[in-house]
Amino acid sequence: MIILGLDPSLTSTGWGVVRADGNRLAHLANGQIKTRTADPLPQRLAELADALEALIAEHRPDAAAAEEVFVNQNPASTLKLSHARGVALMCAARAGLQVGEYAPTLVKKAVVGTGGAAKDQVHAMVSRLLPGTKVAGPDAADALAVAITHAHHLASTRRGVQ
Repeated sequence: MIILGLDPSLTSTGWGVVRADGNRLAHLANGQIKTRTADPLPQRLAELADALEALIAEHRPDAAAAEEVFVNQNPASTLKLSHARGVALMCAARAGLQVGEYAPTLVKKAVVGTGGAAKDQVHAMVSRLLPGTKVAGPDAADALAVAITHAHHLASTRRGVQ
């Protein structure tokens, strides 16, 4: 099964594609979609949608997973994050993909072992779980972690473990 993991953001959406075969994982691709902060919001959202649709068409995932919104101290930042997340969910749904949604703390716990892990710890564990992977940056590492979490969740569900 090919899984697209997404770490939505208006500034830099991380994405990662993994192949899951039972408990075995293989890295296929990863990257970051960046938009220009000087551009109007509708244009940035359209660029994000275009890039995500192209990714989905290229990698043809069987499933997708996205990180849930966490509330920032700045309400405007949370709202922009929510817009980007909405675009990501819409693109996946339009492609007919089932989308898993995971809290950031759950992703960190699934990959690192603790929900309070730092970004560098997530990056290090992603590199360990997907040996030889050149991760495009912290947002891509987070997206790969989301894909890994979803792969583990699907494998547990198939085995009847919740």
